[in-house]
Amino acid sequence: MTDFLFAYGTLQPDHVPAEIASAIGKLEPVGKGSVRGVLYDLGEYPGAVLKTSSRKRIFGTVFRLSGGPGVLRELDEYEGFDPKDPQASLFVRTLHPVTLAEGGTVPCWVYEYNKEPGRARVLTTGRFGKTRLTQSTAARASVSRKPQRAGAGR
Repeated sequence: MTDFLFAYGTLQPDHVPAEIASAIGKLEPVGKGSVRGVLYDLGEYPGAVLKTSSRKRIFGTVFRLSGGPGVLRELDEYEGFDPKDPQASLFVRTLHPVTLAEGGTVPCWVYEYNKEPGRARVLTTGRFGKTRLTQSTAARASVSRKPQRAGAGR
């Protein structure tokens, strides 16, 4: 198992919602990084589609996983990832090389969007920010998180 997580959206410290903040607080920030792929505006959150051949980059934060395996389970639940049924999951957790801003690469877990983005807007900067969302953007997004099981964080 890898010891690192790459966060590009609502798992980043500046964007984390209260429901998952305690899990994120257990992670150790390593630095900024990026992956190749396309970042979509899905309304309330972004979705990354990773492509090693892409010229586009997705920017985010690399964390060292700490706090035991329970943290990864909390993150999986938040992201709608079921390791026993990845095909039905909203996001899948995949191991992917991340380029560190300070140089080098590190294998990280990355939550990749697992559905068709449809007509979702591409975030051309490759960066997620709360200011990029407007009501009209959210209304145009054709995708929403599917309901979680009872007791889930969302």
